[in-house]
Amino acid sequence: MEGGGMAQRSKQEYLGLMWQRYQRAGRAERTALLDEVTRMCGYHRKYAMGVLNRRQPPRPRPRRVPRRRPTYSAEAISVLAWIWEESGYLCAARLKAAVPIWLPWVRQRRPLSPTLERQLLTISARQMDRRLQPRKHRLKRRLYGTTRPGTLLKQLVPVKPDHWDVTQPGYLEIDLVSHSGASAAGEFLHTVDAVDIHTGWVERQAVMGKGQHGILQALRTIAQQLPFAVRGLDSDNGSEFINGHLVAFCRRHRIQFTRSRPYKKDDNAHVEQKNWTHVRKLIGWDRYETLEAQQALNALYADLRLFQNLFQPSMKLVRQERRGSRLLRRYDRPQTPLERVRTSTEADVTKVTALERLFRCTDPFVLAQQIASHLEHVATLRSRVPQTGPRPGVRWRGWTFSPPAPQSRVASAETLTPTIGAGATIGSVGKATVGGNSGPTPRPRPGKNFK
Repeated sequence: MEGGGMAQRSKQEYLGLMWQRYQRAGRAERTALLDEVTRMCGYHRKYAMGVLNRRQPPRPRPRRVPRRRPTYSAEAISVLAWIWEESGYLCAARLKAAVPIWLPWVRQRRPLSPTLERQLLTISARQMDRRLQPRKHRLKRRLYGTTRPGTLLKQLVPVKPDHWDVTQPGYLEIDLVSHSGASAAGEFLHTVDAVDIHTGWVERQAVMGKGQHGILQALRTIAQQLPFAVRGLDSDNGSEFINGHLVAFCRRHRIQFTRSRPYKKDDNAHVEQKNWTHVRKLIGWDRYETLEAQQALNALYADLRLFQNLFQPSMKLVRQERRGSRLLRRYDRPQTPLERVRTSTEADVTKVTALERLFRCTDPFVLAQQIASHLEHVATLRSRVPQTGPRPGVRWRGWTFSPPAPQSRVASAETLTPTIGAGATIGSVGKATVGGNSGPTPRPRPGKNFK
């Protein structure tokens, strides 16, 4: 019987050395070697004699890796890949939560056996990741912006340096995404992006230029479309947000208005993430400067609003744990923004009822096809701006990303301002005092690229 104190591979190496010594040893030495082998390996003496008297030294047996038959059929993986592509290439955890939502609409397009449905509903997120790995492609792109510092009225808008910790919807992070292409000269379109911290609900509006009235009108439209009341706005330090019109609007409607620290994008991490996943990833870095393009973008955003808020689950960070040098992030169960709105008591019942009616009668596959058609139409409306050299774009699901432009370096004067924490309200503020360089920001020359 073999001993349990030595690993099999080590035992084979030991027997190979003992075999060489046994072949050269005499009768008395062979007896001592047999005693040692039986003691070290736990073999019976007759078995040890047979092993050491072989013509060739003992060789390690090839390791047999047990392989089981795949649990999930190729047809189930094919349907899963189809849902993954149509739902916008969700990660495995979000795809696991999206499959039950999309499955009723899959049944209307192809027959599904009970076994196939059971496989689609029971496959784990980790297994989804493994089986979809050959189909996955990564796209890495840098973001760039044209934000100019708003020096006036900064004293009226407090800085919010800490992170949001709210338990009710209505606190939004807002930002502006430019569609200027490689040059910021002239007028071009921007996207006003707003995300709710508690529910993850996202709204967008395309506007022409960065005029204060246009931005305010876009925010009013977003506030009307939200299924809950706006309670707070948090923006960057751009002059498109830090102006008298928006400050007066927030005071009139009793909306908390705060801003992030200069050059600290992590203060607005939620909306910065959506700038990529909900705007740049679809629109790219092309230049759009016509009213027809603005109408096409708003039509696209109207369908994306339903697709991403009703049919795309998202994960919300619950807490972070520090274990030595590792930072572990814990997320809640993936849910769609509509599901989080349903559980909130602060939501508008009339708007939530209308959204649930839309959710029941809207086919996500048809909606995905409409979005693809909108994207193809938007791509035909991009403006041609002279480039310094031809650079190929990157294709993703039928449309093309234009190459990103280098980031511009913009200097702004730092002003010491009051700060507030999460959930605090803005009291009466005195007259604004302007410090540092209060002159107008020089405009770029026509045709000048960012460097």
